[in-house]
Amino acid sequence: MALYSAAAAVLAGLESGQGGLKSLVYNSGFPHVRQLYALVSETLRYAPVLEKLLDGAALLQAEKKLQPQLAKVLVYDLLFGKGLKCGGRWKALARRHRARLEAELARLKVRHKVSRNEDLLAPEQPASAAASQVPRYVRVNTLKTCVDDVIDFFKRQGYSYLGKAASVEELRALSGKKFLLDLHLPELLVFPPQTDLHDNLLYTSGHIILQDKASCLPAFLLSPAAGSHVIDACAAPGNKTSHLAAILKNKGQIFAFDVDPKRVATMNTLLARAGVTGCQLAQQDFLTVDPGDPKYSRVTHILLDPSCSGSGMVTRVPGEELAPSTERLQALAGFQRRVLSHALNFPALQRLVYSTCSVHREENEDVVQAVLQERGSAFRLVTTFPSWPCRGLAAFPGAESCLRASPAETLTHGFFVAVLERFEEGADAPSSLPVAAEENPQPREQTEPGAAPKKRKRKKQRVK
Repeated sequence: MALYSAAAAVLAGLESGQGGLKSLVYNSGFPHVRQLYALVSETLRYAPVLEKLLDGAALLQAEKKLQPQLAKVLVYDLLFGKGLKCGGRWKALARRHRARLEAELARLKVRHKVSRNEDLLAPEQPASAAASQVPRYVRVNTLKTCVDDVIDFFKRQGYSYLGKAASVEELRALSGKKFLLDLHLPELLVFPPQTDLHDNLLYTSGHIILQDKASCLPAFLLSPAAGSHVIDACAAPGNKTSHLAAILKNKGQIFAFDVDPKRVATMNTLLARAGVTGCQLAQQDFLTVDPGDPKYSRVTHILLDPSCSGSGMVTRVPGEELAPSTERLQALAGFQRRVLSHALNFPALQRLVYSTCSVHREENEDVVQAVLQERGSAFRLVTTFPSWPCRGLAAFPGAESCLRASPAETLTHGFFVAVLERFEEGADAPSSLPVAAEENPQPREQTEPGAAPKKRKRKKQRVK
C-alpha cells in the first residue's frame, strides 16, 4: 500500500503547486523512486480517462473516504497497469468496483470508436510519439554479474534473445518479449518500449540498472582507467555514478556531490544496491568544492551533468517545465558555464565529459564554446564515437565533435555530450582533433562502437 499512498501524495502535491514531479518524487521518502515515478507518470498520462471512469462509475460518491488522487492511482493500476499489488482494504475496495469500472471503460471505448486503451488518450492528451518509440534500455551492472548471465536469466523467464543489433531499425522493430544487445554500448540490453522491469529480481537486486541509452554515454565516453580518481560533480540520483564504478571495477576513488540531502540519501541507497564501493558521497554544492584541496590532487577525470531544462526528456508529464522561457534558459546557461569553468580548475584533470538532457543550444554548444574561449588553449574538444549519427549543432568550429541524441535519430531521450581534454603546450594538435572511441585511454574490455563485445569470464555471483 505504501506505493499507492506515496503516488497519491505526489499527485496531490502537483495539484497544489508544491513542486515539480521529480522533486516531489525524490522528496517523498519512498525507497523505490523509479517505480514511484513510473506509476505517477502513467497515472498523469491517463488522467483524463481516469476522471471519466471515476465519474461514470460514481466511485467517489460510493466511497466517501477514498481521496480522488488515491482513486486515480488504484484505478490506473487495476485497469491499465500490472494489476493491484497492494493489500488491505483499498485493494478490496477497488476490486469490489472492478466490474462497474470495466463496464464504464468498455462504454468509453464504444463512444470513441476505439479498441485499445491507448487510443483513448488521443482526443485530449495524445501519447507522445517520441516516448512510445524509445525502447526500454537495461544496463548490465558488471559489478555484480555479466552480460551472458543476464541474457541467460531473461531467456529462462521466457524472453527471446535476438543477438546483437545491427542497426537502429532493428531496435525500432522490437516487440513482445524479445530483446537485443545494443549496437553501440557493449553492456546495454534493449527491450520493447513500455517493458516494465521494476519488479524483476535482477532490478531489485541491483544486477541491472534501468537507464536510457543516452544517459549511459557520459560515463562510457569518460572511460577512466581502473584506479583513477574521478569526480561526479552533480551526481544524484546516481545511475551515472554506478556506471563509473562499474567502469573502474570498484578500483580507484569516486567523489560524488549533490546539494540536496534527500537526493543524496536516495543515491546512497541506489549505490549500495548496485554494489558500489570506493565512492565518497558529499551533500555539497560542487561550486563550493576547492580544486586546490589535496584530497582532489589526483582527480584526473570529471563527469559533469549539471541541472538543465530537461527539455530532451520524452516522458515529460504535467507538472514539469515544458518550454523554458528565455530568462530561464539564460539563468541555466549562466550556472552551467560557471560549473564547467570551475571543473576545469582541478590541477590534475585530464579528461572531462559535459552532458545535459537538454535540446537547447544555449545549454549545450553555447556553454562549451563560451568556456573554451575563457580557458584559451588549456583544453580542447575531442571527437569521440565517430560512428555516432547525431553530432553537435554547427554553433562554432569544432562543434561537430560533440554528440547529440534524439528519439528520431538514436531512439533515446534528447541528450548532449561534449568531451574535453587537457592540451599541453608543444603537443601536436590535429586540425580535426579526432579521438575515436577505440582510442580511449581506458584499458578495459571496451569495444569499438559497432564491434562485437569480447567474451567475459562468468562471474561467481550468478542470479538464479
